[in-house]
Amino acid sequence: MSTALRVLRQLIQPLYFAAYVTWLAVLLALLDTPITSFLNGERGTALAIMVIFLAAFLIKGIPTSDRQHWSDYPLLAAEGLAVLALCVVWPRNMAPVLTIVFIADCAMLLGATALIGVGIVLNVALWIIAAMSWHMSQPAKALLPYIGFQLFAALTAWYARRSEKTANDLKQTNAHLLATRSLLEESARDRERLRLARELHDVAGHKLTALKLNLTALELSDLGAQPQVKVASQLATELLDDIRGVVAQIRQHDGLDLRQALTQLIAPLPTPRIHLSVAEDARVDSVAQAETLLRIVQEALTNIVRHAHADNAWIDLRREGNVVRLSVRDDGRGIVPLREGFGLKGMRERIDAVGGTLEVSTASGGGVVLGITAPIS
Repeated sequence: MSTALRVLRQLIQPLYFAAYVTWLAVLLALLDTPITSFLNGERGTALAIMVIFLAAFLIKGIPTSDRQHWSDYPLLAAEGLAVLALCVVWPRNMAPVLTIVFIADCAMLLGATALIGVGIVLNVALWIIAAMSWHMSQPAKALLPYIGFQLFAALTAWYARRSEKTANDLKQTNAHLLATRSLLEESARDRERLRLARELHDVAGHKLTALKLNLTALELSDLGAQPQVKVASQLATELLDDIRGVVAQIRQHDGLDLRQALTQLIAPLPTPRIHLSVAEDARVDSVAQAETLLRIVQEALTNIVRHAHADNAWIDLRREGNVVRLSVRDDGRGIVPLREGFGLKGMRERIDAVGGTLEVSTASGGGVVLGITAPIS
């Protein structure tokens, strides 16, 4: 999915669309208000404030790897200040309607304690504006409907946020289960290949070798001149060579192929775009090694989704000599300086348990590179 399409999908979500309709309703009411009803006739100022509110709302909603996550908070503060400024400049009942949009936006970003604090500060400020700027005798009574709508919007946005998080967690859990199932199926296939190779080598190969020895002895006897004996001996030699070739071909595919498991793991992730490359000979010895590499990729992708704000991620698995090399990198914002949290420590513990190594570095074009090696016996 292209960046432009991802941004468009983000900005036309149902909650965003409701915010646009609300903002447009306030704008139409503002344009329909006589100029004389503004403080000092500052309709232009009110329109500018409306534009600032919408701009902060849109910029905050754009998913991009260039913007740091903490910059959402100044944008959210700009929305709140714009709402309060509009209430001062335009003393009409439609002005506080944007507080509903603002509180819903806060619910999509802030935790419960911060959300309650912002709601209290906002409504206290509105009470002061209503009492001092609007000269209302009972500002609390006038603001009570807005507080009710704010609460409704906050709860709706909060539960929508929780529902989205739960759905994403379920998708990831399902992907992990599918990847594990694929890994177990690959392990069963590998054991069956190994069993067939041993049966062909130990049973069929042994008997064919015995048959070949007997035919060779027969060729040296008085009956060896008969053409049927020579043909049988030649066929036995060719069949033995064919079985050895089949066994060699089967043994070339010893080990576990992680392609299907990795594909299942990355399937539910809508962002970033993941580029997967797995070499044909990139096979590992045991289920323990395969599970270790799979869990490292899982943790790396989780970190990329949560922290990197990347557009692309690359997963490369290949074999070099007696080691298999796994590389996971992204084009996100990177971490400077690099700090190892519990995720990276867990990766190191996993790869150390199978005798491998883990290196973490910053890519030249941005993002983080994980280089993992695991030995192949």
